[in-house]
Amino acid sequence: MRPDHTHVTVILDRTGSMEAIRDDTIGGFNAFLRAQRNEPGQATLTLVQFDTQDPYEIVHRFKPLADVPELTRETFVPRASTPLLDAMGRGINDLEKSLHELPDSERPSRVVMVIVTDGQENSSREFRKNQISKMIEEKRDRAGWQFVFLSADLNAIDDAVSLGVRPAAVLLFEASHAGTTSAWESASRRIAEYRGGRSSEMAFTDEDRKAQRSSRRDKT
Repeated sequence: MRPDHTHVTVILDRTGSMEAIRDDTIGGFNAFLRAQRNEPGQATLTLVQFDTQDPYEIVHRFKPLADVPELTRETFVPRASTPLLDAMGRGINDLEKSLHELPDSERPSRVVMVIVTDGQENSSREFRKNQISKMIEEKRDRAGWQFVFLSADLNAIDDAVSLGVRPAAVLLFEASHAGTTSAWESASRRIAEYRGGRSSEMAFTDEDRKAQRSSRRDKT
């Protein structure tokens, strides 16, 4: 394994309800890209978008961060419903396969999967909660993968914890410009810390959660 190599998979909800924060999601993701490019060490990124029209669209696979183009309104188009479990299940299986196919000398020593959604599961057909829970538990405990869950829906947050995502790695964000922007900034900071060995696992801080509370107050 390469000790300085981190792989990040982003599973991004592009269902119809994301239209309300479309530009904010594009801006947040692009700021995340720019910030991560400035961090030391090697990093690759897989970007997947999901909805019922295409439950698992691979936009980029294991691409060096420097080569990942920014999102635009043409490449991020919200539509349809939310097969969240199918996207997560296929994402875990796909990442496992991709890692297995790499030579040992090229495999990343750190793996982070980031799930971003504004709503709750409502249309999966392939995977069930108990399957996803077992898959997350195995990859988390045996392979050391880090799972991060960002959601604007409290019920989806509860579901993520029940699936095995550590509560410290789950962040509820306000579906607004301030909330979405802050969520991507928080994820970027914590991934940077993890990449640089300044933290042993992904965990949001009181500061991250305080920023979200502030965004909710600003909205009212």
